[in-house]
Amino acid sequence: MTVTQESATLPNGLTVEAAKAEAARAYELDRAHVFHSWSAQEEISPMTITAAQGSYVWDGDGNRLLDFSSQLVNTNIGHQHPKVVAAIAEQAAKLCTVAPQYANAARSEAARLIAERTPGELNKVFFTNGGADAVEHAVRMARLHTGRYKVLSRYRAYHGGTETAINLTGDPRRWPNDRGNAGVVHFNGPFLYRSSFYAETEEQESQRALEYLDKLIQMEGPTTIAAIILESIPGTAGIMVPPPGYIAGVREICSRHGIVFIADEVMAGFGRSGKWFSINHFDVVPDLMTFAKGVNSGYVPLGGVAISPEIYQTFAHRAYPGGLTYSGHPLACAAAVATINAMADEGMVENAATIGTEVLAPGLAELAGKHRSVGEVRGAGVFWAVELVADQQTREPLAPYGGSSPAMNAVVGACKAGGLLPFANYNRIHVVPPCNVTVEEAREGLAILDSALDVADQHTN
Repeated sequence: MTVTQESATLPNGLTVEAAKAEAARAYELDRAHVFHSWSAQEEISPMTITAAQGSYVWDGDGNRLLDFSSQLVNTNIGHQHPKVVAAIAEQAAKLCTVAPQYANAARSEAARLIAERTPGELNKVFFTNGGADAVEHAVRMARLHTGRYKVLSRYRAYHGGTETAINLTGDPRRWPNDRGNAGVVHFNGPFLYRSSFYAETEEQESQRALEYLDKLIQMEGPTTIAAIILESIPGTAGIMVPPPGYIAGVREICSRHGIVFIADEVMAGFGRSGKWFSINHFDVVPDLMTFAKGVNSGYVPLGGVAISPEIYQTFAHRAYPGGLTYSGHPLACAAAVATINAMADEGMVENAATIGTEVLAPGLAELAGKHRSVGEVRGAGVFWAVELVADQQTREPLAPYGGSSPAMNAVVGACKAGGLLPFANYNRIHVVPPCNVTVEEAREGLAILDSALDVADQHTN
């Protein structure tokens, strides 16, 4: 880990000594007053981050860490991009806020730039404050459009923490919030490494998963189902890239039964997988598409729903019963405009694709061949997962589904000690740096991960 000298200055202008003092105060107040998400409050010791720049963050002790988590896989253009910081300041000086019923330049331009990049004719944009409420509104639109209620979503998926979104979620975070009354039916999606369909090839996995989904719809009643929601590439659940033909097959099933197909691009969108949206890998156009996170790199909270002409027409002369005080907030939309323009001008989406193909894919494959703790690596662009196992033959995970383990804690600790801030979930390390990560930074991260996997190897059979 890089330890900054006491006399050095951090990117935010603070000396390390001043940053340490600020961090100590921040930690004290955090522990006194802040209630953290997804946590047992008395069992956590949150890292304090005092500064960030590009692909790096600085912790409360002045240590620099390469951010291979992109925080929550949302800082797609890295930290403190000067064009976006300047755009936020400029917008704040001009118009800090305005109610959503009024048109404003930042929102209008953000909508235009997003619509230019969405697949098909998803040219209308409803803005939200983040991904979870984008999912909430997409489901509401689908239910009102179809007059149906049920929504199908897959296991091993995450759609957000609000009431409908958490019930749609297909991982253990749903369990304490699920009363079975949200109109949600879960199904198994394709994941060859841990196949639910006894498949031996990607082709079998895709075919059998589609047959299973079609039969499930027949048993549930096609005319009762409003929507199927899928992450185009599941993110937090494990970055399982759908096999060829699967997403197109789901699109065909939805079209055949009049079911709305919602693509969740909250984590997978805006360059993360090497394309503007991950659904573009599959040449499929959904009826609704949710987004957030990378739309403005998380600099100011923003999300939204891109809407097809057919669903737009449902509300052309009928009021849509939903809205938010901060829908299309000027500061957030100005950040989105600057982010999208910076990504386009600086070739960040293309860079993500190149880094994935030329650095991460071969580098992670090399680590998989070297370390007996690696069961599988998978992904695209700057969106990869390293599946860690205690036994390569049995595929026993290094941590149980829905939990952690001393072994995984040791691996995460080794990453941080080496100067890498990882994204860890259950038995996986996700390799998710910013879309504008450099070749040198990507290789630096892989080298640190290589050393950390030596620790993982010590916990294998």
